[in-house]
This record gives sequence, structure tokens and C-alpha cells, in this order.
Amino acid sequence: MRYLYVLTILFFFISCASETGDDRAAEIHTVENGLLPGILVEGESIPRYSMEERMEKYNVPGAGIAVVSDGKLRWARAYGVANTQTGQPVDTATLFQAGSISKPIAALAALQLWEEGKVDLDADVNTYLKDWKVPQSAYTDSARVTLRLLLTHSAGMTVHGFPGYKQTDRFPDIVTVLEGRGNTDPIVVDTVPGSLWRYSGGGYTVMEKVVEDVSGMPLETYMDKNILPQLGMHHSTYQQPLGSPFTDNASAAYDRDGELIDGLWNNYPEQAAAGLWTTPSDLAAYCIAIQEILSGERNGPISQQTAQAMLTKHLGDWGLGPALQKEGDSLLFGHGGKNAGFTNNMLATAHQGRAVIVMTNADQGGNLMGEAIRAVSDYYGWGFSKPRTVQLIEMAADSLAVLAGNYVLDFPVPGIGEYRIFVEPRDGNLFVKDPNNGEENLLSPMDSLKFVDVEKGENVRFSVVGDTLEMTWNGRYRFLRMGQHP
Repeated sequence: MRYLYVLTILFFFISCASETGDDRAAEIHTVENGLLPGILVEGESIPRYSMEERMEKYNVPGAGIAVVSDGKLRWARAYGVANTQTGQPVDTATLFQAGSISKPIAALAALQLWEEGKVDLDADVNTYLKDWKVPQSAYTDSARVTLRLLLTHSAGMTVHGFPGYKQTDRFPDIVTVLEGRGNTDPIVVDTVPGSLWRYSGGGYTVMEKVVEDVSGMPLETYMDKNILPQLGMHHSTYQQPLGSPFTDNASAAYDRDGELIDGLWNNYPEQAAAGLWTTPSDLAAYCIAIQEILSGERNGPISQQTAQAMLTKHLGDWGLGPALQKEGDSLLFGHGGKNAGFTNNMLATAHQGRAVIVMTNADQGGNLMGEAIRAVSDYYGWGFSKPRTVQLIEMAADSLAVLAGNYVLDFPVPGIGEYRIFVEPRDGNLFVKDPNNGEENLLSPMDSLKFVDVEKGENVRFSVVGDTLEMTWNGRYRFLRMGQHP
């Protein structure tokens, strides 16, 4: 009887485990075959796509997804290949370059030093900087650059992002980057600190220098010792250039046509801004750690009080590292990431134990990423990201022609300089060609000045300011028309 009892209990647990596994497999199958576009046209049926077909469409060789539910890693899944030369597949231990997702995790170093009383978030950072200082100018006479302003992209500092360095390039040190002797401009203050929000990878490079000068350690060493292990990020590193043993599990990078980038990937001396190598599961561990620290369930590299400060909105709805959305119990934190040949996103609730991370090894991964996040949100009913239903109108060719021309972004782009795109009418829509990266968009009219790319989810608004026709892309990038005809 005792033998039969033991067998019964054993069978019960095996059955439960099998049932749980089947349930999880069904969840994954539904999500990965339920990808949703960002835009739905009123009156049309809702399309659903599989990961495989959308990876093929967007020239994405490899991708990874991690989902957190009820404060735990619910599932992680890998797709495609990490290296088309060797045939190495993506698995859940494959490292991707995180791009700007590096920033909120590197920010924990500055917050930890603040908690330890080694820095003041509101003091002039030149107090802590040693062999390089923020250049003084008329803009810094009335307000100083501080860590709080650097972390929230409101210090008035230049250089939006970094193109990286090829394997054959000379790899500069951080002072070389700060002084503009690498492949980007000098990092300086060009507006009054604290007066506006403007994304600045340059500002995070200054923050990195503060951490290194105060701690006496290179950033990757500080993160390896004090931050990453405490978060449970055991397959991550800020090492640049990447060395052994990480290279064995690193994904190669692919351009928008799905072609391998020379040297497999670029290197980024701007480690805090763009230098993290990690996995979707490790980023899930970061999200879980922040959620648990915030709720008081665990200790970590920062305290509950510091986590609360980190997730407090400043200018531009930005926290001390993460971007923030919504309020109260619905508060979301996260960050996107874009390096050459890598495109990623991370989004998590502060209080509800939920998160989704998508990482891709391709320049066109953003389209796939958005569709995957919408699929996860739709399946679990989270409301993270929902398709938007639009109503389109018909416009006459001469009305569309009024908006045609060549447009220039209102700030120079590192490695490119003047960023110019071309707009022309085509079959009742506006066709946009970006010669800088080869991207093309077909914009359908919602009214005479508002347009949408139904396929890619891009939103564009035209306006006349003085004598200049302006085009605002996704509410963020402002282009000025410089000529009537492209």
C-alpha cells in the first residue's frame, strides 16, 4: 500500500508538471503565431503573423523573447541564427548588444555611489571628474551639469548616439570620445542645464567618467563587481571590445538587408551609453530585481528608497535611467536599444510583476519587436501596447504634391552629418525614401496634414512654421523642408 501511495503521489506531480509544461507551450505557441501590426485600418480584418514569417519579411536572422509574469520569468524563447557563417543558432544564452538599454542598468552604478554618500546627484559633476572636465561656457554660468540631469537627459549635453567602431578601427578611450577625437563630435553643453529634455548618449558618457573617477575602476569592472551579479545578470558584461569567453555565445550583427556587418559587430567604448552585451533572460532578471526592490521583497545593488527615486518622473517623463510611462499602480519602466545591427526593447511594470523583452540581431528588428510585444500584451491582457485603428481618407495628387520635397533633420547625426530624406506623391499616398539607411515608407493620409505608415506603424504630421514646412516623425524627430523637389 505504501508503494502504491508513493506511485500515486509521484504520478500526481509528474502530471502537474506535464500539464504546466503543456500550458506554457500553448502560451508560447499562441504568442509567437499572434504577432500584431501597430496599425489597423478601420473596416479591415485583424491580421496575425508568425515569428518566422515576420523575421523573414524584416531580414532578421535571429531574435529572443523573455516574458515575466507574477514576478517570475514565465518563459524565454530563441529564434533563428546567431551567425549565418557558422550556422550557430540563437539560444536563450545568446548575447546581443543591448544598445541604449545599457543606460538604465549602468545608471545603477551612479545611484549606488549616491546611496553610499560618494557622490551627490545634485552637485556639479566637475567636482568628481579628474583628468577631464565638462567645458565651461555661458550655458553653465547659471546652472551646473549634475548626475541627476545626466541620468534624465536634461543636462543640455550634445551627441545623441554613437555609431560604434569596426574591428579594424583604433579603439579610443573615454577621454578621446569626450573630447571629440573619435568618430563623434566633442561632448559639450549647448543649452542651459535643466532647461529642457533632450536625449543624450554623450551625457551618459560623462556619467560613466564620473563613476570611473570616483570608484577608481573601469566601468565594466565596477558593473561586474557591484551591479550585475546582484541583479542576477550572470550572462552579461560591459566589456568592450568583447573578449573570451563571451565571444563564444555572442550573436553577429546584421544590416537592414540581412547582410552580416563587417567584423561580425561594432565595438563601443561608450560603455554606459551602448556597451552592454546581454540576453533577454538577463534583462528579465533586471526587471524582476527592480520590481522586488521596489516592493521591499529583496535587497539589491540599490535600496527601496533609491529605487523609488529612480522611478520618479523628471523632464520628458524620464526617471534616473529608465523611461517611464503611466502613473501609480500602472507605472511602466523600460528602455529601447539600437546599435549597428542590433535592435531591442524592454518594458516592465513597476508594481505588477510583468515584463517583456525582445532582442534582435538586425537593423530592421524594430518592426518585428513591436509586433511581438503587442502579441504578448494582447495574449496576457496587459495593455502594454495595442494596435491603433485608423480611418484613412483619399487625397488628390495636387494636394499631396504640396508636401513633396527634400527634408533635413534639425540636428546632425554622428557619422552622417546632415540627415536628408525625400518625399514624393505616389498612388494617392506619400512615398518617403531615406538614402542614409535605404529605408522606404508609404504614408497614407488620415487628414490633409496627418499620415501613417500602416505597415510599419510610423506616424507623420506636417505643419507650417513661418515660411518653412516641417515634418514631425513619430512625434519626436523634426525635419525641415529645404527644397520643393527631391
